[in-house]
Amino acid sequence: MKKSNVKKGKINSIETMGLVDGPGIRFVVFLQGCPLRCKYCHNPETWDLKKGNVELTPTELVEKIKRYRNYFGEDGGVTFSGGEPLYQKEFLLECLKLCKQEKINTAIDTAGSRLDCDDILDYVDLVIFDIKAYTKNQYFDITKGNLDISLKFLYNCQIKNKKMWLRTVIVPGINDTEEFVFGLKNFIKGLKNIEKVELLPYQTLGIEKYKKLNIPYILKDVEAMDIKKCQDLQKLLEEK
Repeated sequence: MKKSNVKKGKINSIETMGLVDGPGIRFVVFLQGCPLRCKYCHNPETWDLKKGNVELTPTELVEKIKRYRNYFGEDGGVTFSGGEPLYQKEFLLECLKLCKQEKINTAIDTAGSRLDCDDILDYVDLVIFDIKAYTKNQYFDITKGNLDISLKFLYNCQIKNKKMWLRTVIVPGINDTEEFVFGLKNFIKGLKNIEKVELLPYQTLGIEKYKKLNIPYILKDVEAMDIKKCQDLQKLLEEK
C-alpha cells in the first residue's frame, strides 16, 4: 500500500465490528466535525473539529482497517461516518483511495452537507444518505443547514450511479405524521439504486452528553419515538 502525504485526520471514535452501518460486518470510523446542528443529534461531541480524540494519517488508519478484513467476508468493509465525514474531505478521499487499493468495500454515512465532493463518490461503493427533511424550511429548522447543498450531493450520487441506503429520523411532534411520510415517499420516488429506506425512531440517549458539554438540548421535553408507530409509518412508506 502506497503511503499518503495527506495530513492527519481527526477521529472521534472507531467501532471495529459494526452491524448496522452498511452490509455485513463493518469497521466504522466516526470522523470529527459537522457543519449541521440537528435538533435530535445524539453525538454533539463530534461537532467541533478541534476536539477529535485521535489523530491518524490515512495510511495509519487503513493499516488498522486491514487488521479486521478477515471478518468482512463477501459483504463487509469499512464505513466512514461522523459527525459529517465530508467535513474532512481531503482526509476522507485519501482513505477511500487507499481502501480501494486494498480492495476493501467502502461506504459513507452522510447528510451530503458539503459541496465539491464529486471525487469522493468515485471511491465509494455505498452511500448511506441521511434525509433530514425534504423542504427548505423544515430542513433549516431541523439542521440550521441548507437543503440545496444536500440535494446537490444527492443529485451527484444519481449521476454517478451510486448504490444507496436512505435513512430518516422520525421525531414526535416534528415529522411523525402520515403527511410527512407521504411527502418523503414522493421525494424519493424518482431516485434510482435505492436498496433500502429506513425510518429510525428518535431516541433520548444523547441528553446526558449535552449536559456534560454544557450545550442546551432543544428537544429536552420530547419523549422517545414510539416504536410501534414508527413501524406503522415504515409500512406506509413501503406500500406500493
